[in-house]
Amino acid sequence: MSVVPWTDLQKQEFLAMQFNAQFAHYQEHYPDAQRLIIERAGKPVGRLYVDRWPTQHRIVDIALAAEARGKGIGTAILGDLIQEADSAQKALSIHVEKNNPAMTLYRRLGFETTADKGVYDCMEYQGSAEA
Repeated sequence: MSVVPWTDLQKQEFLAMQFNAQFAHYQEHYPDAQRLIIERAGKPVGRLYVDRWPTQHRIVDIALAAEARGKGIGTAILGDLIQEADSAQKALSIHVEKNNPAMTLYRRLGFETTADKGVYDCMEYQGSAEA
């Protein structure tokens, strides 16, 4: 892995710029999305952005800190979202980078690829939305 020879201040500025660009994109395209902090034992370990549309629920963004991965947190959150979408008789969808290790989790939980979006796959959990 290559490390960029930036100062701590340059790194902070770059991360702030990236966060602000992503946040502006989400505000423009998902203005009604619910933005949540994922906590474990009262400490923040990730984030979840969900938009609930008339025909489906969309996971806009889900991210867990490295130390929180592999502990069942993502599975539990996705299980809750699946149950909520099922109760509303809607599909649950997410865009996932093709090389994202979480792809295995999504497939294990029943998500299927519905569209190839280049670097991303659009995945959906249909559940009872088909019933």
